[in-house]
Amino acid sequence: MLKVKTWISAARLRTLPLSISGILAGTGMAVREGFFNLYILIFALLTTLGLQILSNFANDYGDGVKGTDNEDRVGPMRALQSGIITDKEMRKGVILTAIITMIFAGILIFIAFDKEEIYYVLLFFVFAVLAVAAAVKYTVGKTAYGYRGLGDLFVFLFFGLLSTVGSYFLYSKGLNASIWLIATIMGLLSTAVLNLNNMRDLQSDAKVGKITLAVKMGEIKSKKYHFILILAALVLTFLYIGITSSYLNLFMLLGFIPLLLHLKVVRSNQIPRNLDPELKKVALSTVFIALIYLITGFFY
Repeated sequence: MLKVKTWISAARLRTLPLSISGILAGTGMAVREGFFNLYILIFALLTTLGLQILSNFANDYGDGVKGTDNEDRVGPMRALQSGIITDKEMRKGVILTAIITMIFAGILIFIAFDKEEIYYVLLFFVFAVLAVAAAVKYTVGKTAYGYRGLGDLFVFLFFGLLSTVGSYFLYSKGLNASIWLIATIMGLLSTAVLNLNNMRDLQSDAKVGKITLAVKMGEIKSKKYHFILILAALVLTFLYIGITSSYLNLFMLLGFIPLLLHLKVVRSNQIPRNLDPELKKVALSTVFIALIYLITGFFY
């Protein structure tokens, strides 16, 4: 029973809502244009959740074997760190989760495209493989990009652009300028969550040589960067509302109220570990914005 609880803890359930934001936003755009398929939504969500759990397992494994997770770590104790799950067991968990996620992705691609759309099938299969590789390589291996300050870029690309634009394309089989704007908003907010996590762990990461972007920039510049990410997302949201001229899109701004209050906390913060509760606020606000965008889409 203890091992089961440890596996659940290793899946880091509190990180899962954020991972679906791009899917919800991309679906919201598709709904506005008259495209919707419940099965695409279901398997897109399952694929994304699988990727997030895979990333969490891989992070637990990668940081665990490198010794990054130690007594200096601020967040919840990891599975390998606790000793309840061994590195071999976690490695098997990573492989199994990757296989299940690829199965979900395969079903999603099969549902979305016809046999005549073989090029789209191949393209999205490549995207699925790249997403799985990115989830694993964040902390695993000697070339782990999370240790080289590239985590922010990958989160922006995969949880922002690919997730949002890709899910929209699954419905519509096309692209427009507005979807890139929505995807950028999702990417900026998702990156803000990672940056907040890295600011929290800045001191412990620096000690073990995990060179995140926050470690490279230092505390003061990381705070400024955090402000830029969230305020840029807000500005782009106003821009999108102006372009669409729809009062329904104004409801998206409700999600920025807790984010602006959050920035006050970040500005005055002096103790990194006190940023931990703020992670949930930013993540849930991002999901709320995406969910509001999806729901209002049905009233267009």
